Amino acid sequence: MATIKEVAAKSGLSPTTVSRVINNHPYVDDAKRKKVMQAMEDLGYVPNSSARRLRGQRTNTIAVIISRIVNPFFSHLVDAMELIAGEKGYQLILCDSRLDKDRELRHLELLKAKQVDGIILASLQNEWKAIEPFTKYGPVISCNEYDTNAQMPVIRCDQVYGGYIATKHLIEKGHTKIAYAGGADRIQLTRDRKTGVFKALKEHGLSIPEEWMFPSFYGIEDGKNIFQRIYAMENRPTAIFAGGDEVAAGIIQEAKRFNYRIPEDLAVIGYDNQPIADLINPGITTIEQPMKLMGTRAMEMMVDMIAYNRKVTYKKEILPLQLVVRQST
Repeated sequence: MATIKEVAAKSGLSPTTVSRVINNHPYVDDAKRKKVMQAMEDLGYVPNSSARRLRGQRTNTIAVIISRIVNPFFSHLVDAMELIAGEKGYQLILCDSRLDKDRELRHLELLKAKQVDGIILASLQNEWKAIEPFTKYGPVISCNEYDTNAQMPVIRCDQVYGGYIATKHLIEKGHTKIAYAGGADRIQLTRDRKTGVFKALKEHGLSIPEEWMFPSFYGIEDGKNIFQRIYAMENRPTAIFAGGDEVAAGIIQEAKRFNYRIPEDLAVIGYDNQPIADLINPGITTIEQPMKLMGTRAMEMMVDMIAYNRKVTYKKEILPLQLVVRQST
């Protein structure tokens, strides 16, 4: 088995730097970290503390990677996972990618280093080709976000349908001037929701002007910013599809500050059915995702994969979505 000195020689860096990378030291620049990781990959190096685990010992630890720890959606999802994990004798490590591809890959290194028994990807920043190499070190499941090209188990909802029923609801309420606010287009979940939105619009001969498109928006402050931009327009939409309840809440809060009436002047529909959707006034019409069921099923599947040494047939589970109508539309 390779040593730290051999990794250092191959990477052209010092053993101290290699050791810092292995121990996830925060003050190592990304270029050096990548050199060390590549050298470890080429040499098949496994840290000594991890080598003992390779002989069959489990950590009884599962990592969950999310993208925004401040998003309440993930709180409810992970809470459901933790409940099942605790019942089965496992503990969770929560990792936040902060929507960064490199951070996500560094978290996946936990599996390679045998610091965890499996990883659940509740968000997905990288394409399958970057994630697939890690699957040889242990089970990896995607939950919530997904890549249809990925050959790994997935627990998710039909996001095309979600975008479709949300937009159809606005159209049935008489709206023809509908704006769109969603996450980053590089995420397939976001692209699928947008596909559903445009499918409903096309069925009714409608479209969205470019100035009514608000991509890569996530939180309450983003929602406030969106409303300010709408308010400054001469030609304003009368309804908006917000790709999250936080964004919807921000839009509503800012609209009220400008004496806009919800839904008379602007109808707002959110996504997820987070608690805030029922607490804000007016209540937010939204698409309910079964967060508890999604987290429960992902953890049950992960525990099964660990118990049976990953000899589990590839599975895809599509969970139901539903429209929850409140006062914002």
